[in-house]
Amino acid sequence: MHRRSFVAGLGALWLPSLARAEAPLAQDPFGLGVASGHPKPDSVVLWTRLLAAERTQPLTGSFSVGWTIAEDERLARVVRRGEAVAEPRWGHAVHVEVDGLKPGRPYWYRFVVNGKESPTGRTLTAPEPAERVPLLRFAFASCQQYEQGYYAALRHMAGEELNAVLFLGDYIYESSWGRHHVRHHDGGRPTLLFEFRNRYALYKSDPDLQAAHAAHPWIVTWDDHEVANDYADDISPEDHDPKQFLAIRAAAYQAYWEHMPLPNSMQPRGPSLRLYDHYRFGGLAELFVIDDRQYRAHNACHAERIRDRMLVDCAERLDATRTMLGTAQEAWFADGLKRASAHWNLLAQQTLMAEAGRRLKDGKLAFWGDGWDGYPAARRKLLDAVAASPVKDTVVMSGDVHSFWAADLKQDFAAPKSRTIATEFVGGSITSQGFSNERVRSLLHENPDLRYGLGGAYGYGHIALDSKAASISFRTVNDVRDPKSGIATPARFVVEAGDPGVKSA
Repeated sequence: MHRRSFVAGLGALWLPSLARAEAPLAQDPFGLGVASGHPKPDSVVLWTRLLAAERTQPLTGSFSVGWTIAEDERLARVVRRGEAVAEPRWGHAVHVEVDGLKPGRPYWYRFVVNGKESPTGRTLTAPEPAERVPLLRFAFASCQQYEQGYYAALRHMAGEELNAVLFLGDYIYESSWGRHHVRHHDGGRPTLLFEFRNRYALYKSDPDLQAAHAAHPWIVTWDDHEVANDYADDISPEDHDPKQFLAIRAAAYQAYWEHMPLPNSMQPRGPSLRLYDHYRFGGLAELFVIDDRQYRAHNACHAERIRDRMLVDCAERLDATRTMLGTAQEAWFADGLKRASAHWNLLAQQTLMAEAGRRLKDGKLAFWGDGWDGYPAARRKLLDAVAASPVKDTVVMSGDVHSFWAADLKQDFAAPKSRTIATEFVGGSITSQGFSNERVRSLLHENPDLRYGLGGAYGYGHIALDSKAASISFRTVNDVRDPKSGIATPARFVVEAGDPGVKSA
């Protein structure tokens, strides 16, 4: 038996002991920066993780980490302070849940360990649930393959005025791929806990990623590359043995929680972590964040064994019992939309939801089996819940496909005259390489509900909401290979309240 296969079966919590010899605290123990997230009207989560003198080695022992949160940038008007324990079990990550805060206002925070201070971070609480909020702003982003570009987009995002950043998956990449790399991963594909920790530490060492975290609270979900490319529930294209893959997934989920500003209530239990969540931003918007990886049915027609996973004439694809979200999350989502009462429903999710069939030379349509097109009945169930909500204005923000899209979402894509019930925007990728513009144009021609597309560009989406309209901008860097790149806005859209669908602004 190979060493890695043997180790994978032993369980994620045992794996850190396989790392190299333990090391003392780094001169800069906060070398991965600070972050905040999970913003509620009276609370936020503050995050950091202590580093060893050698980044890829674990620390020795536990550490008491002090934290302070204040109403001013100089931290003179302190409102709360305390201590947390950074312990080896959780990779010396710290998740502080600060409550008793005032709604809808900024706060500044800092950590200290052994007399050494972290950078100062800024965060923002959500408004009171019933507050009449005049304006909300969010950035939405995904897919930041470290090797394929620099994070100039995140540097610009840090300078935006935002209520929160919505990160929609592929925060790290487990694999090395693509062309013209500007920097490199350490090691190969991670499958053990310490390997995932090291991959996160590499990504989080980037100063522009640290700046974006320090500037805004983040609300996060994952996609596939935090674990394994195109995985579905308990298998992946590279790992067909569920027992072996679930050990990898347990390590990956623990490392994800350790490095995200998530509450302690979301600590993983082995290969399980409930990530989907609901936020309310005053009376203006409710945000639903979903997880379409952990609970999904396996790819139809054994597509996980097909290299490009394109499905043609696959009857199983249409099976009404196939799920993307799992029955519990489907029920949670439908109930949440039934109870919704703000001006807007916002849905933060992983991948293109609109139908995007490819016409083959023989005239047949092919569909990408790993996305929503591989689960059309599950998509219809989700959109039925959107249509049934008393709130009739819904915007979906998506990632994954490494290109920018604006689309009308139909309750029934099989009926061309089906009404538009929501509007979708895909915010490109931070760095990950994707479709060419030529490929994008062909998809636009073949799929009338795709109203706009842009390939070969990198950046993020920005959405500004008031009671009358949602204004969406696509923000693209001039050169993803230049860490000092400028940024442009090649497209703007508006969704008018009461009239779903894409309109150019």
